[in-house]
Amino acid sequence: MSEQVSIRRLYGRLLTYVKPFIGSFLVAILGFVLFASAAPALSWMMGQITEVLANPKPEDAHFVIVTLIVIFAYRGLGTFLGKYFIARVGRGVVHSLRTVLFNHMLTLPSNYYDGESTGRLISRVIFDVDQVTGAATKALTTLVQDGLTVIFLMGYLIYLDWTLTLIFLALAPIIGALVSFASKFFRKYSKRIQQSVGNVTQVTNESITAYREVRTFGGQDFESARFNKASEDNRKQALKFALTNAINVPLNQQIIALGLGVMIYMMFERVLNQSMSAGEFMTFITAASLIAKPLRALTDINSVVQKGMVGAESIFTVLDSEGEKDEGHFDLVNARGDVEINNLSFKYPSSDDWVLKSLNATAKAGKSYALVGRSGGGKTTLMTLLPRFYQAQQGSILLDGHKIEDLTLASLRKNVSVVSQQVMLFNSTVLENIAYGELKGKTREEVITAAKAAHADEFIVQMSHGYDTIIGDNGVLLSGGQRQRIAIARAILKNSPVLILDEATSALDTESERHIQSAMEEVMKGRTTFVIAHRLSTIENADQIWVMEKGEIIERGTHGELLAAKGAYANLHDMQFHENENA
Repeated sequence: MSEQVSIRRLYGRLLTYVKPFIGSFLVAILGFVLFASAAPALSWMMGQITEVLANPKPEDAHFVIVTLIVIFAYRGLGTFLGKYFIARVGRGVVHSLRTVLFNHMLTLPSNYYDGESTGRLISRVIFDVDQVTGAATKALTTLVQDGLTVIFLMGYLIYLDWTLTLIFLALAPIIGALVSFASKFFRKYSKRIQQSVGNVTQVTNESITAYREVRTFGGQDFESARFNKASEDNRKQALKFALTNAINVPLNQQIIALGLGVMIYMMFERVLNQSMSAGEFMTFITAASLIAKPLRALTDINSVVQKGMVGAESIFTVLDSEGEKDEGHFDLVNARGDVEINNLSFKYPSSDDWVLKSLNATAKAGKSYALVGRSGGGKTTLMTLLPRFYQAQQGSILLDGHKIEDLTLASLRKNVSVVSQQVMLFNSTVLENIAYGELKGKTREEVITAAKAAHADEFIVQMSHGYDTIIGDNGVLLSGGQRQRIAIARAILKNSPVLILDEATSALDTESERHIQSAMEEVMKGRTTFVIAHRLSTIENADQIWVMEKGEIIERGTHGELLAAKGAYANLHDMQFHENENA
């Protein structure tokens, strides 16, 4: 596909976002038409003023003054309608694009986020959309308003003297060639600017999010140097873009000025030969002068269009990325919680190594299952497959006898609660963090009951505004143990038949862990619970323990059975026992 075809396709797709605002857009076009049509009238007025000055009469002066006021009022109305209503279109397009882009990002699969930086994604929503809007509205404003002005003035010049106007028309191919040549550079540097803005956003986001680590490990100088490098790269690319624009615009202006110079010379000849009056000279020269500014704007708009097209390409790349596959056709309303794993094998899209290998296991409803083993054994990966965050390449997982691929994602995830090792909280109140998303309809009493079950109520009621206390970005105002208990309360409130606890007690001190353990015994009753744990003391009461190593379950049984077997689990237990004893 050629670059021109690609730009036309992108621009055409971009304009579909203008359709909902077609009313405002048409009013803006009317304004542009009024503004543009005032240009020939102004040049005609200059001729009339010259004629009046050559032979002044009071009634002519009155006519000129009134007509001039009317023309400027007419032109001012056009300016207002064009600028205001195109701004309405522009902000509407920004809102629509951002909303569509953000909503689509919420549907993208986990492996998409694995390969993308957070900074680049944020940059798309903020920076790229603004670049696109410049192409959608500013470029359209210039194209219509200045384009019509050029057409009206050119028509008027042809009407006045078509032979002189041919000089201007002869310049068009030269200007077109320069614009085309500059476009390649604008597009190249726009892509580099876009990438550099993403890098600046990424460094900023990481440094602010991890400000405690930065200060603890004395990383201020390192982060400062990293940010300076990213910002300097952005500055260099922006300057290259500005340099291309700074050369392109005056070069086009110089060509237009040469054309005007030739025209003025020939007009002087005609005035001297008395084949053109002073008024006609003034009318023509005014019209020719007025055409220079919109022509310059039309050549200058190329840089805005190219920036917008690069931004549009970036946005549409995300929008064209396939969302999570939801080919399920069955809604499982209230699952019992029976889970069956058959010959399950999985590897991440970016790797050739199998993380899980021909795994087989069965979990009965209401029972608890602990997954233990060394890091990298596949415990967390197995649990991410159950709510279908990833798709296994071979084998299947069944919930109540239904393949999870046959269940709609909404109904599958409604039946599964997850408390992960890395708790994510929102900059909102405690209440809103527990009753998050689909749980928003839960009553305050239900939230408090869930918090009490998670032993979170005891510290929440001591906070400044209790359950209405805002806990800061990612719960920064809470301790690690408190954040974990809020997350557990959220899972309890969801009341799903299947519960996944991925190192849910890892951030708790001994006293908090005792509270949580007793609470979890109540919470786990009647639920199929999968507990991923490194501290074996937390899972001794599990109905069955699965020992995982290199993607396989190498042992399974109760705590007592596995200790008696003196295998891998017994070795892990002895190792931790001795570590605790030494401690």
